[in-house]
Amino acid sequence: MKNIQMITAFLFCFFAFTSTSSAQSAKADAQISKERDQFEVQVDGLGCPFCAYGLEKKFKEFKGIKDVKIDIETGDFSFSYPASKELTMQAVTEQVKKAGYTPQTAKIVRANGTIETNEPKATVAELGTLTTSTMMVNGKCGMCKARIEKTVADLPGVLDASWDVKTKQLVVNHDATMTNKAAISKELAAVGHDTKSNKASDATYDALPACCHYKRAI
Repeated sequence: MKNIQMITAFLFCFFAFTSTSSAQSAKADAQISKERDQFEVQVDGLGCPFCAYGLEKKFKEFKGIKDVKIDIETGDFSFSYPASKELTMQAVTEQVKKAGYTPQTAKIVRANGTIETNEPKATVAELGTLTTSTMMVNGKCGMCKARIEKTVADLPGVLDASWDVKTKQLVVNHDATMTNKAAISKELAAVGHDTKSNKASDATYDALPACCHYKRAI
């Protein structure tokens, strides 16, 4: 009887210890999972599920990547990564290029709450007198929007650019002494988007992802 009581007591202590250890391990795992940076990249060139697969496969070279989401229509690509590995913006954009695509806007929300972006950092103070220019730019989808806005935002003297998918109108706030409508139109045609002043070459237009093939004026 005494032996049975001792065995029962031993088993009780063993299972209590195991339960506590499991709870502590689960708590530690949960804490580690929370310490992840969140990444969002707008990728140009994703035209089909195979493209998305190729992009995801390339990023799986980063051990520890999770929560991968890819929207083919808009080109939105997001994932999470362990904060302790300190994955940089440059490493992410370079990996997109290695996969055969073009990174547009990108944002990182670090586990500590800080936010990083690759958007132009020009400010009103750095520019002269701002001018607002409006022009029609052909396009069709969210991926077109990202491409158009990124192309224009990268031009010297541009503070910001916004293109409306429905109206096809592009609004640009810029320093007119550094960039004008003619330069903007030329750059947009170079990446595949027709304007009233410039038309993209057939080869450039054809190279756009299928979802970006807008109806061209004859």
